[in-house]
Amino acid sequence: MGSFSIWHWLIVLLIVVMIFGTKKLKNMGQDLGQAVKGFKDGMHDGSTESDASPAQPPAQVTNTTTADRDTIDVQATEKS
Repeated sequence: MGSFSIWHWLIVLLIVVMIFGTKKLKNMGQDLGQAVKGFKDGMHDGSTESDASPAQPPAQVTNTTTADRDTIDVQATEKS
């Protein structure tokens, strides 16, 4: 009684098919397959990019507009 026999698994499979239906199970299988394929492609693309040249960090974005004068500057100067 410690392990399930083939008959237990067939009954579980029958109940799952009755609850979800074959079309929904097929769609879930396709979605899972596409997710695994996308993950593998992402892992493959990540390894080729790291082998090439290192990426440059993005440039710092500065706010050049002076229209919003009610904001507080985050970089405060020290009092001497």
